[in-house]
Amino acid sequence: MQEEPFEPNLVGFLCTWCSYTGADFAGTARMTYAPNVKIIRVMCSGRVDPQFVLKAFREGADGVLISGCHPGDCHYKEGNYRTLRRYRLLIRVLEQMGIEPARLRLEWVSAAEGARFQRVCNEFTEQIRALGPLSLNGGKHEQHQA
Repeated sequence: MQEEPFEPNLVGFLCTWCSYTGADFAGTARMTYAPNVKIIRVMCSGRVDPQFVLKAFREGADGVLISGCHPGDCHYKEGNYRTLRRYRLLIRVLEQMGIEPARLRLEWVSAAEGARFQRVCNEFTEQIRALGPLSLNGGKHEQHQA
């Protein structure tokens, strides 16, 4: 019996003004990219609470992408600088939890950079595919009961 190849489950937190619009541009331009990233639209990447990222991992994400406006271009002036500070802290927290830091990625994507969004999604999918599934709780993802 042949085992199916691993397809990563990825979550992407995208700022509405730049990254989400860049993703939309990639879609309307018919740029093909890996469908593994489930997009969550946020007003600003600076609004991505570290607990959102940890919850995504806890509920089955193999990788998390945070994407926002380029530094200096944030619609909320300093949101992406907050994002960068939180990202650096999250990397340390993930290491302490035994989760490979490569499973979290931060990228700046503007509204006009559909091709960049396409490349980021494809690269991140391949990177996580190479790492394999995230193993929590003895190799099983925690099942969240509502």
